[in-house]
Amino acid sequence: MLSELHIENLGVIERLDLVLESGLTALTGETGAGKTMLVEAIELLVGGRADSTVVRHGASEARVEGRFVGRDGVEHILSRVVPADGRSRAYVDGRPATVSSLSEIAGRMVDLHGQHAHQSLLSVATQRSALDEFGDVDLGALQAARARLTEIDAGLAALGGDERLRAREIDLLRFQVSELDAAGVVDPDEDADLDVEESTLSDAAAHRDAGYLANDALSGDGGAREALSEALASIDGRAPFSAVATRLREAQVELDDVAHIVRDLAEGIDQSPERLDDVRDRRQVLATLRRKYGDDLAAVMAFHAEADDRLRELESYDERAAALDVERVEALEHERAASVAVGAARRAAAAPLAAAVQESLRVLAMPDAAVAIEVGEHADDHPGDRVQFLLAANPGAPLLPLTRVASGGELARAMLALRLVLSDAGGADSATETLVFDEVDAGIGGSAAQAVGDALAGLARHHQVLVVTHLAQVAASADAQISVSKTVRKGATFAAATRLADGARVDEVARMLSGSSSESARRHAAELLG
Repeated sequence: MLSELHIENLGVIERLDLVLESGLTALTGETGAGKTMLVEAIELLVGGRADSTVVRHGASEARVEGRFVGRDGVEHILSRVVPADGRSRAYVDGRPATVSSLSEIAGRMVDLHGQHAHQSLLSVATQRSALDEFGDVDLGALQAARARLTEIDAGLAALGGDERLRAREIDLLRFQVSELDAAGVVDPDEDADLDVEESTLSDAAAHRDAGYLANDALSGDGGAREALSEALASIDGRAPFSAVATRLREAQVELDDVAHIVRDLAEGIDQSPERLDDVRDRRQVLATLRRKYGDDLAAVMAFHAEADDRLRELESYDERAAALDVERVEALEHERAASVAVGAARRAAAAPLAAAVQESLRVLAMPDAAVAIEVGEHADDHPGDRVQFLLAANPGAPLLPLTRVASGGELARAMLALRLVLSDAGGADSATETLVFDEVDAGIGGSAAQAVGDALAGLARHHQVLVVTHLAQVAASADAQISVSKTVRKGATFAAATRLADGARVDEVARMLSGSSSESARRHAAELLG
């Protein structure tokens, strides 16, 4: 629901803050006081067209903000800024947003009915949804069948439907897979290992010479081994040096071990130009693969596996495509059967819904209105997705789509009648939480006015309902009443909105009844308010 509304520099409104509650709230006041500007402010929040002419004279921009609280407790703050010059701006929860995203969020929570363009009843989707809700139409099988068709079509598209494109992709994949198969990369660390081997082979002679030199320095004549032996012989058996002698023996053993290792490594170094050439050639092959297929050998191996899978898939195209074609025929049969069932259910519900809405309109001061609902453009159009409400508001007028025949007040009453019928059918029609009605009571009075008031109060059991009204009966049916008034100061007009307490509400309803707050009017107003 819309819990707070803040407006700045919109038409005659310089600044206005409203706190709104659930139930039915009536917006009343003299003609031209600014009631319609409140509706225009809400329309801006739901993505309505922004016209710079709504900016208050002398102001640089108009601003509207609304706090919406969902039934799940989630809050959204929606804002719209309309500059005197330039494009409007939208914000969702304080962050810049597109008008379409603003509309998407607000459209789930607010619906306007009246003279304004943002009215969901004019859309095919809303009319179809209303018919489905009234007729309790089961869409599950149709939705599942359509989803399956989409899945199959995506599978066929992924196979590559163009024969020439598929042949080119197969040729490329065969080349790539053949190249990768021939390379036989199975170790992601192979290049690093080859780098070490190449370094060894490229300087093999020098490596061997260095090894032999090191071995001679350790164990040759006059080398470290001989020096250690002389040192050990000089102190061995002498008590003060017993611990040191032990360490020298250990060092002698370690030195012998290191000397053997150095000698073995030197002798193991292969001076093989042929192997060096092989290593360098292999590293070039791996570098080429990395350049083509991945940053490292792990990526190259992954590409190899994916390309191999894709090649097998394309090479088995005919078999897979044939299987998918069989599945598609079966899915089409399911979709057709579900479409026939949905179309039949919608057509069966169309006449009863039209009759119920027509009867409801008679109560709402449209006694001569005729309503019909078309399902699909042709009798064999299954499932009849194109649902269209037709209305003839006056005797002798042809039945035409709502967008072509309904005035603002008539359209508002048509939506009110529809929502009443849906509520009576057992559904709270609670997808939209806030309903705003403007001109719903245009051209009516007496018992019809009371009927409209009662209808709005009934809707308010399931929704937050705001209604702009000139009728005392409608205002008296509300749970709360906000009076919009205007004053002129120094040649400028200012609008204000006040939530009325009980006594002030009696005075306002009296004014609506007779144009004054006479004692008799106040008594009548008190009776209406109960």
